Amino acid sequence: MMHTTVGWHVEMEFREDDQHTQAVALVRLPDGSEVRAHGHASRHRTDVNQPRVGEEIAGARALNELAMRLLTKAHDEIDQASGRTSHPIHV
Repeated sequence: MMHTTVGWHVEMEFREDDQHTQAVALVRLPDGSEVRAHGHASRHRTDVNQPRVGEEIAGARALNELAMRLLTKAHDEIDQASGRTSHPIHV
């Protein structure tokens, strides 16, 4: 039975203009390390300007990259602890 509770808080920041949205995702881990990732979205010139949609797309892309960076970090830590090369971690 598990009793330890750990929480992660992911921070998202957005920068936008009329055509582009950039997102940055950041998570601070309990070991003190930080993992940061970026995402972007571009609005086609004929599309209606909907900033929320750009944020959702750019945010999702940043979170996807964040997930991949966390998998890579975990994979590297497994290799370091075991002293051998392990099988890749796939989503």
